[in-house]
Amino acid sequence: MALYRAEGIVLRRWKLGEADRIIVFATAEHGKVRAVARGVRKTKAKLAGKLDPPAHLSLQLFETRGDLDIVTQVETINRFDGLRNDFTRLTRAMAMLEAVDHVMQERESDPVLFTLLARALDTLSKNPRPLVMAGFMLKLLSHDGVEPFLDACVLCEATTALVAFDIGEGGVLCSDCRRGRAISPEALQILRLMLGGQLGLALDLPEGLATHEVDHLAVEIIEYHIERRLKSLAVLSQT
Repeated sequence: MALYRAEGIVLRRWKLGEADRIIVFATAEHGKVRAVARGVRKTKAKLAGKLDPPAHLSLQLFETRGDLDIVTQVETINRFDGLRNDFTRLTRAMAMLEAVDHVMQERESDPVLFTLLARALDTLSKNPRPLVMAGFMLKLLSHDGVEPFLDACVLCEATTALVAFDIGEGGVLCSDCRRGRAISPEALQILRLMLGGQLGLALDLPEGLATHEVDHLAVEIIEYHIERRLKSLAVLSQT
């Protein structure tokens, strides 16, 4: 048992006892970490307000022999204030946190996923372009080894007349093999930009039918991958 330091992003939290909270962090060095923040719910607690998702923090924690470490010190790196003042942006950020919570492994270093999350949250906070969340979800899938196949029909390998996307098959299908959902040529091009090293070009695209199509498809694919609905986005759909 010892003190250790880490950068962490708050994924979620819940109450413990009368004054404590359990906080789940995504960290670069230690993967997903669960820790107790003691007394944080008291009105005058030093940490009150600092441990709200999706804060990016410099942490000092005490490692225990159990499943829960103890938060001993917190310094704010980025509060992502642009998210906190906009319900839609915050909801999309929470969906990203939710996806990472289901994908990141506990106590396993994952600096790539941590950096992807931190950059996506910062972009969404400062410059909320239409495809930030979708881009993050697709990059998460790629990082997890389940990147959608977009170059040819996943069943017959045809490279023309790619008109459908089947989530179970993991990619696009041609007009002869089509099943799943229809996909427009414009949406397919955006997906190829995102996963072909040109995410910046995709993020600069104006909002339109194709960006909405990609946004919905990215959510459907990630929900299929984690085998559950993203609760955060269900709240957004009800407003």
